[in-house]
Amino acid sequence: MKHLGSLFTAALVVPVLAGAQSVPSAESQIAAAVLAAPEERRAEAAVLGFDESGTLVTLREGSNDLVCLADTPGNEEFEVACYHEDLEPYMTRGRELSAQGVTGQERYDIRWREIEAGTLAMAREPRTLYVLSGDGFDAAANAVTNPYQRWVLYWPFATEEQTGLSTQPAPGKPWLMYSGTAGAHVMISPPRQRPPASQP
Repeated sequence: MKHLGSLFTAALVVPVLAGAQSVPSAESQIAAAVLAAPEERRAEAAVLGFDESGTLVTLREGSNDLVCLADTPGNEEFEVACYHEDLEPYMTRGRELSAQGVTGQERYDIRWREIEAGTLAMAREPRTLYVLSGDGFDAAANAVTNPYQRWVLYWPFATEEQTGLSTQPAPGKPWLMYSGTAGAHVMISPPRQRPPASQP
């Protein structure tokens, strides 16, 4: 089973980039980032992205409850994400730990302990993360090449009995990961649509 972190680390673990890295314009980053969100919620979402030095900054203030993250320049796979603003403390703390060199399961365990201790704010009701990945972003078409959309509902301490969901992954069906823990969340990962093979 893949660990949760392997599913969308590019979007949520944001390093400070080397200055030599090519960074798209703010307009391009915003246009791409909001594609992870439902269409009717994109125009009012806040957007975090990169300035010319490669530092994560606020590219656009928002007026609804969504925060979107631009693709990290230099990654092989394109990936953007949007999440409920109540998840911002959790995401910010994850970025802080990554900057300190804390990765993998330890990065999750620290945050989960902090949630349990009440020192890291985390809503107890479900809060959604939208993740959109692909081979790249076509700015002219405002579209992701070979897009793949998935969803995560963060739901601390949710259980199989409470939700009625299975704790076993099943292709295309929602399931509950880390049941009963501070890191409990519902995974919704549709089957990937593979591009048709080219003709000889």
